[in-house]
Amino acid sequence: MRHLVNLRRAAFVAAIGIALLPSAARAQRFPANARVDRLFAQWDKPDSPGCALGVVKDGRFIYERGYGMANLDYDIPNSPRLVYYIGSDSKQFTAAAIALLQLQGKLNVDDDIRKFIPEMPDYRATYGVPVTINQLIHHTSGIRDIYTLMSLAGIRMEDVMTDETALKLISSQKELNFKPGSEYLYSNSTYWLLGQIVKRVTGKSLRVFADEQIFQPLGMTHTHYHDDPGHVMKGRAMSYEPAPGGGFRISYLQNFDKIGAGGLYSTVEDLQKWDENFYTHKVGGDALQALIHTRGVLTNGDTIKYAFGNEVSTYRGLRTDEHGGSLMGYKAHILRFPDQRFSVIETCNLGTIDPGPIARQIAEIYIGDRMTQPAVAAAARRSRTTPPTASLDAAEVSRLAGDYYSDELDVTYRLVPADGGLVLRRPNLPDAKLQAAGPDTYLAAGDAMASQLALHFDRAGNAPPQSFTVEAGRVTNIRFRRR
Repeated sequence: MRHLVNLRRAAFVAAIGIALLPSAARAQRFPANARVDRLFAQWDKPDSPGCALGVVKDGRFIYERGYGMANLDYDIPNSPRLVYYIGSDSKQFTAAAIALLQLQGKLNVDDDIRKFIPEMPDYRATYGVPVTINQLIHHTSGIRDIYTLMSLAGIRMEDVMTDETALKLISSQKELNFKPGSEYLYSNSTYWLLGQIVKRVTGKSLRVFADEQIFQPLGMTHTHYHDDPGHVMKGRAMSYEPAPGGGFRISYLQNFDKIGAGGLYSTVEDLQKWDENFYTHKVGGDALQALIHTRGVLTNGDTIKYAFGNEVSTYRGLRTDEHGGSLMGYKAHILRFPDQRFSVIETCNLGTIDPGPIARQIAEIYIGDRMTQPAVAAAARRSRTTPPTASLDAAEVSRLAGDYYSDELDVTYRLVPADGGLVLRRPNLPDAKLQAAGPDTYLAAGDAMASQLALHFDRAGNAPPQSFTVEAGRVTNIRFRRR
């Protein structure tokens, strides 16, 4: 029996290898670029996850290959033909779906979002202006980030979360991070809401609409929005994070399926077909390209870099379109130089890899001689600047301790005397000790979505405060009241 199992496993691995052979053969037509390979050398090992890479010039691959392993259980190598989760690189496809509906006359990006999602609060009563679809697209709506809200509410991303629950969480927010249109702050909520607008306008899920309007016409046969966690996916690369003590652990959230902000699986070779549409205009024509390159404008007249799911900017004097994605142990990055018809596409399956800087280094290898501005040495990475902290004395611990409830999150935070200070207790997160960081301001550790929380207490003399507000990165000013 063991011999039979081993034979089956060998046959499976051999079948995968044969399936990947055309991609490898195609890559071998081009001379291996040792300088590019060195950028991935630390992961290009039989016991490490890594990346798949495609370098594209004038509509064809001039270099493509995989580095490291896609699956450590079965010793399957990474490849441009395998399927990876691309995180927030999904946003450019969600934005393109909205742009297509605009061009088809089915919506207007200047519409109030409540025209399509009436469950959302009418923020005009507070801010004097509505939230528009255009503000969702450009992250200027002020709507709080759903991933951070989930973390603050103690909702784990590995739990099943219905669309109804997600919408209730977002629509329960009585305030925004800022007045609509006045600032830029990246928010995954807005792109999930865009996906819901697609569904309500067309009667089709974002998965079906994007497949019909974008993926099928471009021949992207291995690309889909993963709105069914149980869907079987052929050729999927697994994702990993480093394990304590060495090695790697699987990092995968099977049940999370809030598509629009993310949710897209694709291959490097499929993403090249989307990249080529920026020049051929096969899907959407000239009008789509003009629209999706429209950058956001704030109410003070400032133009931001963010367009429709891409940052439109420059690098060393050359125009670029760029976006990255990250969730679980997956990373992705697409960097395009439209005037040179040159792109770098990376999909990675190890959470500690930062593919963005690598993409720029690869671009310098191939088209550095066309860059008109000198390279700038990367600044040393700085830790987040925070005020000096101090422990709480006994009187302060007694004054702040208690239970506080947020009706926007439907969750209670407990401040409990412990370990010679005050500990914050929240659902599904470890205790965090509070540190004083200024008058009535205290810091606590967060989690992956909000690495640090700031609690701002309302001063009431020496009496116990009756409320505090929380700041957590992409979410601000959530109020908790003493129970």
